[in-house]
Amino acid sequence: MCGAIKMQKEIKGFFNEYRWLSNFWPAPLKINGITYKNSEAAYQSFKFPADQRAQFSNLNPDEAKKLGKNAKIDQKEWNRTKMFIMILVVSSKFSQNPDLKQKLKETGDAYLEETNDWNDTCWGVCNGVGSNNLGKILMAYRQYLC
Repeated sequence: MCGAIKMQKEIKGFFNEYRWLSNFWPAPLKINGITYKNSEAAYQSFKFPADQRAQFSNLNPDEAKKLGKNAKIDQKEWNRTKMFIMILVVSSKFSQNPDLKQKLKETGDAYLEETNDWNDTCWGVCNGVGSNNLGKILMAYRQYLC
């Protein structure tokens, strides 16, 4: 169980004491020579060509998400690659922030779900519907750490 301190069976919603699981948490991470202030900025930057990604380095999560929505992307290609990008972002976040890595390990075998009310059914679950891909990636990475 990876030295779990918290024996909670489920963590639904990355709020309050579990806000650090969110991509909006301020945790610096470096990918391909660019340091981002948070995971959301890193993720959204991949919607742009490599030579344009540095513009995300100093953005807060809301700014990054807004800029990412304006990206001119091939949706079919993005749908093929976004899962791999999120795996890269999550693994970078936790491998580069030892305090967060330890906290993730301490969640033990708790089910992690990005419960939300903003209709994100790809990365989370809204009104009981969704794939919870962010939660699945976090649980897989936690298993890898243990």
